[in-house]
Amino acid sequence: MKTILCAVDYSTNAIAALKYAEALSSKINSKLNVLHVYDNLTLGSTVNDAHLLPKKELKKEKLFKLKNFCRQHLGNKTDPKNIEIEVVENVSVVEGINIQAKKTKVSLIFTGMKGKGKLKSFFMGSTTKELISNAPCPVFSIPEKYVLKHLKAIVYATAFEQQDIYAVAKLSEIASVFDATIKVIHISPLSEKDGTTQMEWFKEMLLQRVNYDKIDFNIYSSNDTIYFLRLYLIEVKADMVAMLERNNIKTFFNKIFQNDLVKEMETLALLPLISFNEKNFKKNNGEIALKQELSLKKLNLL
Repeated sequence: MKTILCAVDYSTNAIAALKYAEALSSKINSKLNVLHVYDNLTLGSTVNDAHLLPKKELKKEKLFKLKNFCRQHLGNKTDPKNIEIEVVENVSVVEGINIQAKKTKVSLIFTGMKGKGKLKSFFMGSTTKELISNAPCPVFSIPEKYVLKHLKAIVYATAFEQQDIYAVAKLSEIASVFDATIKVIHISPLSEKDGTTQMEWFKEMLLQRVNYDKIDFNIYSSNDTIYFLRLYLIEVKADMVAMLERNNIKTFFNKIFQNDLVKEMETLALLPLISFNEKNFKKNNGEIALKQELSLKKLNLL
């Protein structure tokens, strides 16, 4: 991962995201791009009636504020060789972040779980939700006041799709730096009869394609997915949760993962969440072959 982007809106959650992003970028030797997206019609600047300033002066004032914010919370770690601080104007925060992410080819976007806006859900802010659905790379959501001290256990919730394998491969890039264990878990509804068999197929496919030896596989049965996952995270002392955002809901089980775990996961708000989006895994021959292989195995033809 060459470049990490951290989106800042000056909220308490943004402080946690900034500190976590800086700690991780230092650990994995990545460049950190700290970004603030502003609208020139927005008030709340350090200068009265800042929205009346000429564009150049307004941008200069916004950049000054962001640099001070970074100095305040990162201290002497704001070396320009390692951290690039930028502000961009856009009426849409998400669009501004995505444009910058594509421009600088970032590998990971950091954001606070909640912003400072008044219209936000209990668990996850609307900006973060929209980023998870539209960003060109994985999105790392950090809870308020969470600090990166170590990474020992990363829990990945799977629904046995081919994109899960590519997500775990990306996740292993972070896990390997910390020598952390990736705990792949599938929580099967009580009505699902072949979950164990599917887990064996999935395990075989994943281990053929992911070159990381600290991966555990576990399957459990429960109709209360969120409650069971919460208990599991406590039991294994998880440091991070990882999931795949699914855009096409094809099965009842996928719907559980789509709606309950990624979108409405209030009970899991105490842990960082890294979200992969299936649309970012390009359709190529390797992925098509993997999909066909998984389908054949499910039909018991291999």
